[in-house]
Amino acid sequence: MPEPLLGREYQDRPDIVHERLRQRHGAVAPVDLLGVPVWLVLGYPEALYILQNDALWPKGMHHWRARNEGRVPYDWPVAPALTAENMMARGGSDHAKYRAAWDSALKPFQDPGHPQTRRLKENIRRTAKELIGFIAQGGRTGTADLAAQFSRPLPLMVAGELLGASGSQNDQALMDIWRILDAGPDSAEASARVLAAMAELGEQKRRRPGEDFPSYMLAAQPNLTTSELAHELTMLMGMVSDHGGILIANSVVEIITGDGRARASLSAGMIREAVNHVVLRKPPLSNFVPRFPLRDHRLGEYIIRAGEPVWIATAATHTDPRFADGTSANRATSTRAHLSWGAGPRQCPSRELATTITTLALESLFEQFEQLELAVPVDQLPWRSSPFVRGLRALPIRYRLRDGYEIPAPAPARRTGRHRAAEAEVADSPSTLRGFLTGLVTGKIDPDAF
Repeated sequence: MPEPLLGREYQDRPDIVHERLRQRHGAVAPVDLLGVPVWLVLGYPEALYILQNDALWPKGMHHWRARNEGRVPYDWPVAPALTAENMMARGGSDHAKYRAAWDSALKPFQDPGHPQTRRLKENIRRTAKELIGFIAQGGRTGTADLAAQFSRPLPLMVAGELLGASGSQNDQALMDIWRILDAGPDSAEASARVLAAMAELGEQKRRRPGEDFPSYMLAAQPNLTTSELAHELTMLMGMVSDHGGILIANSVVEIITGDGRARASLSAGMIREAVNHVVLRKPPLSNFVPRFPLRDHRLGEYIIRAGEPVWIATAATHTDPRFADGTSANRATSTRAHLSWGAGPRQCPSRELATTITTLALESLFEQFEQLELAVPVDQLPWRSSPFVRGLRALPIRYRLRDGYEIPAPAPARRTGRHRAAEAEVADSPSTLRGFLTGLVTGKIDPDAF
């Protein structure tokens, strides 16, 4: 019987599960994913071969033989993420068209010489400063949930800027993204809500284009339907908001508790190198969207039949001795041959953007905090249970601000009644996200509610 993959042990210590499977099965292991049998790729060479041979190992649920034969439950909670018609999940020849649109739409935000890239970096630094100011309201020393108060809202605000939408429009959409990626019981309803929100936003941009991702995507592919655009915008929300937040939090944990390599890179001023250590050791995307071989194929010790789902376990491939034993032991630098961003024609289009957001976030944090340490033992950190991502539900830390840091004055209380109505004509009201952050500082909102 295949071993169930999503249990408490996998949630807390996936490395132990990966090594047990590797010892029992080798480079590829049969596992049970919420009642459905799938193959999990643990070997680096095998994973690289699959990723670089997209034509032989395509994506696309229509290739899944068991699903076509009715042997996958109709309400399988993982399905909404896999049936999404976006560039990440889509198979077939249309991928190149959508990838070209993505590259075109992201270029203004990833090209170092483009003025929008410079503006985006300035906004990231300004937002990070603002969020640190919220945390500092608790005093020069104290405790905080760095996930709820920093690593989640920062990339959400970045996503709002990329989408040309306010934070208040995207708070609910992000929470629905989490429900989808965590394969929760209401993932189908969450998928419908977020797609509806992104469809509405896309139509707004079609009528009134601006300097934002959906407008640039429509300029590159004017014939995109409302549904097609909504799926791509949902994917952007997931990649930037969820994966970005995970990468920031995982980076802090690795710097504080890791083997010293990421910390050494940070101390040497090599922040991008520190992030590279993190994506090597704690990749946000723990398992890629499945591939389906077009013919029977030997992989590791097994014959994979045509149409059987094959999942690549990213972190497991990085600990494969055939890969790990050949990487540098240098404490400041690390290999770029990891698979955290994928490989081949489907390599992540926003990897530069994700790295930029994370490096600027870490730069801001470690400039302003003299000390950051976990407020709980590392083995008690609360990890999400997800078939896709490896991220924290909370990151409780103890902090001490640097002596030179000046705690900003609290924002003035909002006025009410007719005064507020009059002022609304000349000033936008704060987004619900900023209201949420204020509630965290004052203790009026439970962080687990976000």
